Amino acid sequence: MELSIMSFNLRIHVAEDGENAWPNRIEAAAEAIKASGAAVVCTQEGSLPMLQSLNALLPEYEWIGEGRLGGEEGEFCAIFFQKERLKPVESGTFGLSERPEQLGFKSWNTDCPRICTWVRLRQMDGQEYLILNTHLDHISEEARIKGALLILDKMNITSGASAILTGDFNCEPETKTIQTLNQAGLRHTYTDLDVYPGCTYHGFIGGEEGEPIDYIFVTPNIRIMSVNVDKGKYGGKYPSDHYPITATLQI
Repeated sequence: MELSIMSFNLRIHVAEDGENAWPNRIEAAAEAIKASGAAVVCTQEGSLPMLQSLNALLPEYEWIGEGRLGGEEGEFCAIFFQKERLKPVESGTFGLSERPEQLGFKSWNTDCPRICTWVRLRQMDGQEYLILNTHLDHISEEARIKGALLILDKMNITSGASAILTGDFNCEPETKTIQTLNQAGLRHTYTDLDVYPGCTYHGFIGGEEGEPIDYIFVTPNIRIMSVNVDKGKYGGKYPSDHYPITATLQI
């Protein structure tokens, strides 16, 4: 079966963004998600009010997640899914630190607490797959590498289960973090299809020059059919300072 999945850094609400602040982009973000047709949408940087306002425009989706400070506090790595097609079997959020069970804890010179949210989704035909969504640190390479290793341990890709890892990894394809994931047996969309997408972070100015920092990784038993980096505007606005990326997968 085919599954379409999106990774989308929403850009946290910052009033100083002016016309690009979240209240002025909610409709654009919702339209980008609708245009993708993605069954699963993995978001980063959304606060609880942001996620609630977005979900109000996407009634066909439900979402799961927990703030990086615990409960409803801090930024989420929320996972939206089409509720008529997919049902959550189990889910959770762990910290990317030496105390993964304790959200809000910082390790490895990270600038702020980092998390990974996961959900095991079941289709109507009974097929299941594991989705993991993260946002690695933008300052500490040590935190990115060790966070990636912790996620790999939680994924347990040697089990043979179908798993997909998405997120803003805050690093380019040739960095040690991405190579660590590749060497563990995961493949990301750009490598598998020999696609050069240019930048995925653009700071609300658009353009293509640069390297991607947003990725969708899959386990070896999943085939990547296509990938689209959506560089369009909706209602005259970019939906975020990151381009959303959507992959069609054969599971």
